[in-house]
Amino acid sequence: MIISKAPFRISFCGGGSDLPSFYRKHGGCVLSTTINYYVYISVHPYFYGHKTLLKYSQTELVDDIDKIDHRIFKQVLTDFGLTGVEITSMADIPAGTGLGSSSSFTTALLNALYVYQGQRVSKPQIAKEACEVEIEKLGNPIGKQDQYSAAFGGLNFIRFNPDDSVVVEPVLLAKETYKSLEKNLVMYYTGDVRSASAILKEQNENMSDEDKVRNLQAMCTLASDMRDALERGDLTSFGGILHENWLLKKTLANGITTDSVDELYDIAMRNGALGGKLLGAGGGGFLLFYCEEQNQERLRNALGLRELEFSFEHDGTSIIFVNEPYIGR
Repeated sequence: MIISKAPFRISFCGGGSDLPSFYRKHGGCVLSTTINYYVYISVHPYFYGHKTLLKYSQTELVDDIDKIDHRIFKQVLTDFGLTGVEITSMADIPAGTGLGSSSSFTTALLNALYVYQGQRVSKPQIAKEACEVEIEKLGNPIGKQDQYSAAFGGLNFIRFNPDDSVVVEPVLLAKETYKSLEKNLVMYYTGDVRSASAILKEQNENMSDEDKVRNLQAMCTLASDMRDALERGDLTSFGGILHENWLLKKTLANGITTDSVDELYDIAMRNGALGGKLLGAGGGGFLLFYCEEQNQERLRNALGLRELEFSFEHDGTSIIFVNEPYIGR
């Protein structure tokens, strides 16, 4: 048996510039970090070698890969030419909450299957292949940041170049800045889950709108400014830039925000938050705020939402269990 994991991520600034429709013309960049919540994938030989058993939110038992309903499982197992396995997927947080779960799943799956077949591949290769699976082969209207975040882990400034190359630059902070940033970020669950596809599809189509392109270019500038603020230990500016980024992000497509999200955001800004954003493409999921520790109880009481405590993680996708006799079977 092989068990892999890949972390969820929170994106601070620049989200949307990782879409091919934008970065291939203008270049893109995001600042994001992975957190200590994960997707787990286990792979084990199935007793009936001519069948494949998949367990996720549903259970599929098939005698032909072409009969698999789960699109990512079907694509990846087809690419590997692999049958006769039992694969189980589990996650700490539900899908559709804005934390990049789909790409964490794909990244963990690729890592597990490579090791199952007796191969070790690099994190850049896993990230690249996860992008190929989700964007090129399955045609999902998503960007590249989630796959690279899940593969590499850590707090990173990620560049998306017009030639499709990706550069992951770790953001190096003083120890006290790192600890303060971690303590001053709070995350609340809105209670809604949603599919990002419709929002991202519209955002892709809107790249012919000059105003929206300019706003996304401004968000890239803010991502660079945010990195600079972090590196000089200016967390107050970090909070302000987070707010500016959210104001711009809301203009990129319909559905990124809702009346209820705007109301919650306004409540937070009146009760100690310096800035924030809805994580992911928009519509629902988790709200993230930068709020200094002494103001967090006031914020918590004002919002009345479920809070998710988290810490940063820096490992990215990893293999957490290997039963040696089964490698390469």
